Amino acid sequence: MLSSSVRNAGGEVVRLRLIGKPILKIAMKPVPNRSQKTRTRKEEHLQINLAGEVTGDVPSGFDLYHFEHLALPEIDLTEVSTATTLFGRPMRSPILVSCMTGGTADAARFNAILAETAQEHGLAMGLGSGRVLLEDPGAPGFDLRSRAPGIPLLANLGAAQLNQGEGVDACRRLLDLTGADALVLHLNPLQEALQPEGEPRFRGLLRQIERLCASLGAPVVVKEVGAGIAPDVAASLFAAGVAAVDVAGAGGTSWSEVERHRLSGSHARIALAFRSWGIPTAEAVVGARAVAGDALVFASGGVRNGMDVAIALGLGADLVGLAGSFLRAAAAGPLAASDLASELAGVLRVVMFCVGAPDLRAFRAAPRLVSRRFGPVMPT
Repeated sequence: MLSSSVRNAGGEVVRLRLIGKPILKIAMKPVPNRSQKTRTRKEEHLQINLAGEVTGDVPSGFDLYHFEHLALPEIDLTEVSTATTLFGRPMRSPILVSCMTGGTADAARFNAILAETAQEHGLAMGLGSGRVLLEDPGAPGFDLRSRAPGIPLLANLGAAQLNQGEGVDACRRLLDLTGADALVLHLNPLQEALQPEGEPRFRGLLRQIERLCASLGAPVVVKEVGAGIAPDVAASLFAAGVAAVDVAGAGGTSWSEVERHRLSGSHARIALAFRSWGIPTAEAVVGARAVAGDALVFASGGVRNGMDVAIALGLGADLVGLAGSFLRAAAAGPLAASDLASELAGVLRVVMFCVGAPDLRAFRAAPRLVSRRFGPVMPT
């Protein structure tokens, strides 16, 4: 059994039982305000993700594809560029450090490392949920623009908060507080339904998203958190005016598993029933690309290495995000985070060379991607 001790908002040290039965039971004094309760939950989530096994049973689907090798690429490796742009900012590689955490001392330390890594390697970065920042503008872990002045920076808020009174003004304030270029709204109905503090109120949310897109004055991205977005939902979101959909499919961190580690008894067993829930990321990317038109598709969920990045791009993604891998690298220190970024971009660059694609436009036009079940994948 793994365990980890964290300090709650009231100053007590509490022990998280991360593997075993009961999976987790935390006894602590009541915290004095809403912001501290949110921070305590964020710290629990962070420690569970670092120490626990939180992957579900659904594979990402990337292993169902491979690239057809081109022995005569007719280009030099030095010609290959992985550069792209996002929301008006240049990027050296189409890789996103996905939205993770914020509001605690550990989160601030990890986010500082990741922001500097993203700046160094020309990647995009998503921030953790800004709910705690709206509750307490002094919350740590969100003031990253000074560390990453040149990259696309994405603020993040639970979409369900639009049904809880956090409207356009609050979203604008979040963008101002973070210096972000766009706002990510995350959809997490399964997590909200399982979480003891959850607020599973999603009625009328699409209309709220549509109003926000029309009024915010900045790009809006909508993402799941690990269960995927089906094509019909993606189509509805694009019609509502979102600039991008991050399918965030199954295959990586399962937030039903994360919440299971915080539960016991029948509540934990209910969460366990959803270990095999979700749309595989590869499948979700293909579906979203089919309905996206000129809008952007982001791929995250179970992306573990540079080959997964390349496959996701070949399937139609414009940007590919990783969370857990970067979190663990940041926990190991700046060098590990920088090495991971170099590895991801390096693998993508060699893949592009070995299929004869000097840039991402050529790569998407002829990815030479093959389904192990159905044969060659049509260009996106």
